[in-house]
Parts: sequence; structure tokens; C-alpha cells
Amino acid sequence: MSLLQAILLGIVQGLTEFIPISSTAHLVLAGRVMKLTLTPEQLTASIAVIQLGTLLAVVIYFAGDIWNITRAFTHDHLVLLKDGRRDQFNRKHDHARLSQDAKLGWLVIIGSLPVGIVGLVFKKQIEGAFTKNLWLIATMMVVIALLLGVAELVGKKRRRMQDLGVGDALAVGFAQCLALIPGSSRSGSTIMGGLFAGETRETAARFSFLLSIPAIAASGLLELKEALQGLPQGSLATLAVGTVVSAIVGYASIWFLLRFLRTHTTGVFIGYRLLVGGAILVMLFSGRISPL
Repeated sequence: MSLLQAILLGIVQGLTEFIPISSTAHLVLAGRVMKLTLTPEQLTASIAVIQLGTLLAVVIYFAGDIWNITRAFTHDHLVLLKDGRRDQFNRKHDHARLSQDAKLGWLVIIGSLPVGIVGLVFKKQIEGAFTKNLWLIATMMVVIALLLGVAELVGKKRRRMQDLGVGDALAVGFAQCLALIPGSSRSGSTIMGGLFAGETRETAARFSFLLSIPAIAASGLLELKEALQGLPQGSLATLAVGTVVSAIVGYASIWFLLRFLRTHTTGVFIGYRLLVGGAILVMLFSGRISPL
């Protein structure tokens, strides 16, 4: 992989990780256009490493939220623990309750469990050649577009961050499992889940981004070890550049999408997914491109 190819992959990753149009689909297509000489396993590892750039982007963007959640989660549970000990001696105490930020911490944990379990169980399949198959990618581009369209139509769009509960965490968490299928899009799937749960578009996107932190971190760090061993010699230096590029572009993408969804629907992304997915399917049916 050349330096220019790594930079281009970083741009594609940064643009498509948080915008609901499927980063994996675009990275696979970009790899084909650039004629990367990587095995499916090496491409998966490269994508996972470059994803660490978008992890850095979301961590920086939500640094204040992450700090507040971490501090409140730690503080509130220490208070609960102390009050529990006081209860044993029948002493008078104030009944502590978890703050909104501490509850949000639990929702991120609960929402991260489904994709973590499914990802570990199907790790080999996720890394294999089948998940780079354009039939699968194009089909999921269309399927998630249609489901996102249904979610836009039926979702009540009333629930905000302070209204989120376990139901929201489970809805978005299980929707995130769809992101393990190339062409689905992590943000597209989770925003869809949030809309079905009745969240506003901006709330669905914000919770989606917070939920992406454990998932992207786990995926990237797990693949990093294998990337160090399986990628061609000299690839890590170029991948590091691509990772930095994806961080910069990813930060801009988060900023754009959150502001866009305050006043717009996801209709433009639905249309784009249908157009690209449909075009790939047409080319596959006509034999103009091969599925692998």
C-alpha cells in the first residue's frame, strides 16, 4: 500500500464512518479502484487499524461528555457503595440515586454488549472473504436504506438524551450488530435503531456515536495485533498516516452530521444508499464487475 493509497483510505474512512452510508462498502470499493494487493484478511485488518483514527475523532469530539459520564459513573457508584455499608449498621443516610450521566454510562455498557458478543462469536466470518462480497455489500446498502426510511416514517422522534433508558440501549445495541455485515453502516444501523425507539434524529446520532467508542476501540485494537503480524512489511507506517487523516476527516464528519440532523431528515443518505447499492447490483447482474 502506497502513502497516497493510505491517505485516500483515511479520507474515505473519515467521511463514511459516521455518515450513514457504510464505511466498509466504500473502503472495499476504494480498494478495488486503487487495485490494492491485499488479501481479505489483510484488508479487514487495514480497515480496523484506520478505524482507530475515527475512534480518536469521536473521543476528542465527545471528550467533555466522556469525562462527565466517567466521573459521574465512578462518583455515584462509590456513594451507593458507602450508603449500602451504612445500611448494614442501620444508620441514617441519604438515599443516593444515579445521575443522568451515570445512567448514560450504564446505557453505553448495555448497548455495547450485543455487538461485542456477536462480534466475538462470528469473528472468523467477519474477517473472511465472504464479507467483502459485493452481492452482500450492495444488498445491505439497499436493505438498511429501506429500514432507515421506515424508521423515519414511523419513529415518533420525541425522546432526547435525558429520556434514554434501557429500551433505547437494547434497541440501538442490537441494531449495531447489523454493522458487522458489510454495507450496513454502523451509524446507519444505530441511528435507525434510535429512530425506531422514538428518539430525535440528533439524539439517535449522538447516542450512536457514544456507542461506537467501545465497538471501534475493540475492533481496532483486536485487529492491530494481527495487523502487526499479517500485513506486508512497511504497511504500518503508511497506515499510521491514513489513521491520522481519518481522525481529521472523521471529526469534521461528526460536526457536520449532528448539525445537519437538527433540521434535516436522513432522506439524502437513504437516496444515496439506494443509488449506490442499486448501481452495484446492476453491474453485478450484467457481469461488469465481479463480486469478489
